[in-house]
Amino acid sequence: MNRTIIIEGNSVYELDENCMLKKHCKSAEEKKEKKRLVDVPDEKEEKR
Repeated sequence: MNRTIIIEGNSVYELDENCMLKKHCKSAEEKKEKKRLVDVPDEKEEKR
């Protein structure tokens, strides 16, 4: 696993880069899906 440790003063943070990448990819897919749903015209508008 790719991990990054950040030491800030008395605090220590450990970041799991693989997990962050998965979350980023999932978020991007959800945004694409929302945009696709918004871009689809209503059936009522198509019939006009």
